[in-house]
Amino acid sequence: MTARTSPPFRADHVGSLLRPQRLLRATEDHAAGRIQADELHAVEDEAIRDAVAMQERAGLQSVTDGEFRRASWHMDFIYQIGGVSKAPGNLAVQFRNASGTIEFTPAALHVDGKIRLEKTIFGEDFSFLRSVAASSQTPKLTIPSPNMVHYRGGPAVLDPGVYPGMEEFWSDLAAAYADEVQRLGGLGCTYLQFDDTSLAYLNDPAQRAEIAGRGEDADHLHLRYIKQINAVLTGRPDGMAVTTHMCRGNFRSSWVAEGGYDFVAEALFSELAVDGFFLEYDDERSGGFEPLRFVPKGKMVVLGLVTTKRGELESKDALKRRIDEAARHVPLDQLCLSPQCGFSSTVEGNVISYDQEVAKLRLVVETASEVWG
Repeated sequence: MTARTSPPFRADHVGSLLRPQRLLRATEDHAAGRIQADELHAVEDEAIRDAVAMQERAGLQSVTDGEFRRASWHMDFIYQIGGVSKAPGNLAVQFRNASGTIEFTPAALHVDGKIRLEKTIFGEDFSFLRSVAASSQTPKLTIPSPNMVHYRGGPAVLDPGVYPGMEEFWSDLAAAYADEVQRLGGLGCTYLQFDDTSLAYLNDPAQRAEIAGRGEDADHLHLRYIKQINAVLTGRPDGMAVTTHMCRGNFRSSWVAEGGYDFVAEALFSELAVDGFFLEYDDERSGGFEPLRFVPKGKMVVLGLVTTKRGELESKDALKRRIDEAARHVPLDQLCLSPQCGFSSTVEGNVISYDQEVAKLRLVVETASEVWG
């Protein structure tokens, strides 16, 4: 086995990192009008430099900006798409943990114009990340999958006067995302990740019941979503590696859905035109490794075996046993290791300390080195 020189890497991570206290304070001060936007930007810059240095010290080949300029992993991107606006009210989502339930309520969205790309979303963020990353690091940009524009609200978010039918919406959405991918390639992005909870959520019968309840074909929606991503990537730039990350919810150490990958596995792994799959596998909610038998040659699977929801450190021996179990279904040389999700998918972050976050990233690097060399 050998180390990998192209993404995804043997030791990798999903993207978001815990926001430092000074950044959280500056964000609050800016929202309250106590500091100007340029002052907040300077604090963000400093925090990102520190985060990049931490990732380098941990031994990671990929590096992100921790999503420090966002409040949410997906909504900050989606609201910048032309034709999408915030709508009155909230999209209430019930998250669960060992203690009970908590509610995440991002603002609702409304598609009240033709979907289009008006600027390179997160373009300046990526350029700054690239400028501060070491030459040995590959800067990775994470953006929400195009499916996330649809999954939260379904057809109800569309103004029927703009999109009387779904097909034109899907076509415009794919074109806007394809434009974004091309623009990012022009900025030097060689590692792009589509974050997508929908493809994992659809494994959960309760989630499919919700989709059916709003009048959609829940049993085949994943096929539409696969088709949508593939349409986006048809003309992606040469030299750009694209992965997708799928999880069942990550908000303040809580989750939404459960169930193995069985329902979507055959179509997902065999048809989705990405280079690698970041898969949540940190507890029994993710099911077994059997669905990995559908992963074709040439595609990488990044096993999310190290949890970001709890601070306790996993043992290397336990991780190696899990990797061996997965290797019964897909060759070891097609496997990589990462945390199961980001550490802070929203600004609030998971119930874990900075030192625990660093320890888990180092654990991923050390374990991968011992398994793959």
